[in-house]
Amino acid sequence: MGNNFSNQQFLKNKLSSKYQKIYKGNASEVAFPLGGIGTGNFSIGSRGQLKDWEIFNRPGKNNSLPYTFFSIRINQNKKTTAKVLESKINPPYNLRFQGSRFFEVSGLPRFSNSILKGEYPFVKIKFLDEEIPLKVSMEAFTPLIPLNADDSGIPAAIIRYTVKNTTNRMVNVAIAGTLANVVGSDGCNFDKMNENKNKYRSENELRGLYYTSPKTPREYLYFGNMSFVTSDKDITYKCQWDNTGWFDGIQDFWGDFCEDGKLRDKSNKNGKLSGLGIVTKTKYKIGSICINKDILPNEEKVFEFIIAWWFPNRIKGWYGWIGWDKWPKNYDNYNEIESVKNYYSKRFKDSWHAARYLKVNLKKLEKLSRDFQSSLFNTTLPNYVIEAVANNIAVIRSNTCFRIEDGTFLAWEGCTDSEGCCPGNCTHVWNYAQTLAFLFPELEQTMRKVEFNLGTDNKGKMSFRSCEVFGKEKWDFEPSVDGQMGTIVRLYRDWKISGNNELITQMWDKIYKSLDFAFVYWDKDKDFVLDGRQHTTYDIEFYGPNSLSNSLFFAALKAGIEMAEFMGDKRHVRKYKEAFKKGNKNLDKLCWNGEYYIQYLPGIENYRYQYGEGCLSDQLFGQTLAHLVGLGYVLPRDHVRKAINSVFKYNFKNNLKDHNNIYRAFAINDEKALVVCSWPKGGKPKFPFPYSEENFTGIEYQVATHLIYEGFVNEGLTIVKAIRERFDGYRRNPWNEVECGNHYVRSLASWGLLIALSGFKYDMRKRAISFSPKINEDKFSTFWSTGKGWGTYHQIKDIKTKKLKWNIEVLYGSLEGVIVNNHIAR
Repeated sequence: MGNNFSNQQFLKNKLSSKYQKIYKGNASEVAFPLGGIGTGNFSIGSRGQLKDWEIFNRPGKNNSLPYTFFSIRINQNKKTTAKVLESKINPPYNLRFQGSRFFEVSGLPRFSNSILKGEYPFVKIKFLDEEIPLKVSMEAFTPLIPLNADDSGIPAAIIRYTVKNTTNRMVNVAIAGTLANVVGSDGCNFDKMNENKNKYRSENELRGLYYTSPKTPREYLYFGNMSFVTSDKDITYKCQWDNTGWFDGIQDFWGDFCEDGKLRDKSNKNGKLSGLGIVTKTKYKIGSICINKDILPNEEKVFEFIIAWWFPNRIKGWYGWIGWDKWPKNYDNYNEIESVKNYYSKRFKDSWHAARYLKVNLKKLEKLSRDFQSSLFNTTLPNYVIEAVANNIAVIRSNTCFRIEDGTFLAWEGCTDSEGCCPGNCTHVWNYAQTLAFLFPELEQTMRKVEFNLGTDNKGKMSFRSCEVFGKEKWDFEPSVDGQMGTIVRLYRDWKISGNNELITQMWDKIYKSLDFAFVYWDKDKDFVLDGRQHTTYDIEFYGPNSLSNSLFFAALKAGIEMAEFMGDKRHVRKYKEAFKKGNKNLDKLCWNGEYYIQYLPGIENYRYQYGEGCLSDQLFGQTLAHLVGLGYVLPRDHVRKAINSVFKYNFKNNLKDHNNIYRAFAINDEKALVVCSWPKGGKPKFPFPYSEENFTGIEYQVATHLIYEGFVNEGLTIVKAIRERFDGYRRNPWNEVECGNHYVRSLASWGLLIALSGFKYDMRKRAISFSPKINEDKFSTFWSTGKGWGTYHQIKDIKTKKLKWNIEVLYGSLEGVIVNNHIAR
């Protein structure tokens, strides 16, 4: 649909996906996560190794499962080669205890090198070795379909190996997958397991191994099961490795596999144990399944596996963070632990059910996932922007985020290596996040219901960390001014994305009370400028007028006006209009210094942790949100443009080698970054707020987004490019932007780049969307999404007429009756 311009016309001249960033096998920081929303995950490393097993309802960075790997055997003309399906292990080797860890089979042959390419949610690896006369590759993914949270929340992953015979003779290829049964453990400590059981099953579409721990009580936190399966009909398997002593299990498996590329279930246990072999029995059970195929010359065959898991019980509360719920004294006593069910465990009865659902529906699930991947990665946005937008989707499928049994979406701010960090759907951090709202608006809406229905009291005070969702008492702490005001703006955004009027009608009482709270609690002199004790995302309180708090307040007022008008609440319409008109003028007089907005605080020496005359990167955060949700300017346009340009001018550092930062270092040495605050005109307090000289990717993305909106496109893109250079697979993991923990929520601000660069405006209340690209206007393509559907938008300049023509394609959902660029879609 469009104005005399077909999608085929655009595609005819369009380049294929230009996103070609690859990582070699020595990119040791790479960890591409597999797993669904709220299911936990495991990751694929750059060598093709399986790592970071985090499927047990808590983070588990560096968790390795013993003897868990894939291997390949190649036989051609009576010559046999067998290797682990990974590239070589790179130094440092971390010998630790008795050499490299034997349960990672470090001593077995591997491929010489590998190349990884990740286009979320798909990861591909090519294995390279001059000794192997075949093309061997792997692809893995878990379905991701925007607007379909259920099918994006499957606790399983497809791992698919492809082998092409490039020789002139037939070759026999066997690929075996080996997986440890660690059910009943936390994935790290295997001493607690109790007589685990591996069972071979063959049912309908699937056959393979089903892992349980029969003596683990159903109420136990680590109760559950795992499935390791394939749909190939002719397979061999070793249900349980020999576990009697020494390294007999791997010895038996490797010898069996290398002999003929097939596995015998029963191991040869002849011979009497001696020496230390008597006492080396392990608790975990290892199982393997093997697919064997003959491949003709120039023929290509696929070896497909599914790993699925089902661990229904998670702790009911925000455990493991100082000041919150404490870990039980006896963590192994399930009677001492209150638990709640994972949402996915209500949908699937066990891991086999999840694997079967994935396989039965794979054609549809894979097509829609590839449609999404293609529509995002084939945009005309710069490669590094695509990477920033796409890679951070992983946050919502990491252990940072989860869904409880009623479907409510909850999140930490991030995760340490072993537990959640900073709990409770933190409002002032989620203010930055845009990804979930545009891809899975139904999940984002559950957060608003928690914040307003549960987190806001009758006086309008909103807890910025939720306890009530777990039936606990409300968190008694200072309210967050940026969190509370920003949440009102985010609700307005969610209303426009979805067109769901019930979001407003069912919560209006709490909405207006939360906005009215600002007049009483933070506006001490009643001039419609917030100046009281203002707790912020920097984990301190600012005092006096500042544009961070007030730009969010003014954006909330503009959103409040529209919501009050919709509700017919004339009193609040008048109140909010008056406050906006007078407030932004008063703030401008107090805080504008001619280049940017400062904190107006006479006697600042009497306060610690302020910024005073500083140039704060977040000084116009409310304006960024206002642009993203279509509220217009909340402060004078010319001042806004000059201020955000000053943020780039003074806070973006081309080299950090001489930068003084005494706290957390998220960028160092010769790296480029946008720092949180600077003092270009002097006046730096002796004790500025602690995070002032750090850099947060979420703040960098929101500033870049704002720069683009104000027409400073190159400056915005410069910031984004600097971020992606830091997350290069060698210094840091491209799919994990760390702040206060791994997979930090603030990094979800990156989705704002797509909205800003495409000039995407949306209002499902009025059933209208439009585009006004800020880059590549003559030939532009982008992904778009609302609560009603998603797809691609293409725009091109006609060579003869010089007029712009456009086309929009719906890949999921519907735009029927929606006005697109002032044309009614059909």
